[in-house]
Amino acid sequence: MLRIRVIPTLLLRNAGLVKGEKFASHKYVGDPVNAVKIFNTKEVDELVFFDITASREHRKPNYELLSDIASQAFMPFGYGGGLTQLEDIEKLFKIGVEKAIINTAAANNLNFVREASSVAGSQSIVVAIDARKNLLGRYQVYTQSGTHNTKLDPITYAKQLEEAGAGELIICSIDREGTGKGYDTDLISRVAEAVSLPVVASGGANSLENLREAVCAGASAVAAGNMFVFHGKHKAVLITYPEYSRLEENFKDIN
Repeated sequence: MLRIRVIPTLLLRNAGLVKGEKFASHKYVGDPVNAVKIFNTKEVDELVFFDITASREHRKPNYELLSDIASQAFMPFGYGGGLTQLEDIEKLFKIGVEKAIINTAAANNLNFVREASSVAGSQSIVVAIDARKNLLGRYQVYTQSGTHNTKLDPITYAKQLEEAGAGELIICSIDREGTGKGYDTDLISRVAEAVSLPVVASGGANSLENLREAVCAGASAVAAGNMFVFHGKHKAVLITYPEYSRLEENFKDIN
């Protein structure tokens, strides 16, 4: 297993796998269970799934689909989307999901993070922070798949989440997501410096160099979607993953 985790992120909508840009313009790219089977052959260490419409539609997770995914996945995976109650998280773990990823519910109620971590253990509770800059250049946290501006400062919010018992943070730049322009390393470094939790960089990766840049900025792990799903300038669907030897070489001299 790699010292630095490199995590494919897969977006779900209506039981299908989709990809978009800046949290918009999502297009169907395939069946999530088939994608998992391909990632199995690539010996991926970890996957992350987000249902991008569950919170906006006030809908519970698609447990049937997640059960199908769990039955096929050879690797641990986390899930986020529509998690609002402890029973939602408990049901996930019974299915075989290893990590519960909270976003909207955490911003609405920090006590939910406290309760979840006390019941499930902080190592299983992840909070996703989606942020973008306003016209004044200040980062603000968004929820409900990037449609609701909470006005929260992501650095202050990250500290609150650590105090509430979150075990890990996924930091995504909405403005970089799906663009292939690289991670927002400024945002990553600010959050990583503010907390002692593992920080997973997300949003914008397009190359091994981008992954390296995020780790150098302070990320403990890196997540990417388009990089592992699309190929070429026309974005043909091709699920892939770098060979371990290339990843090891990419990170070998990073402390």
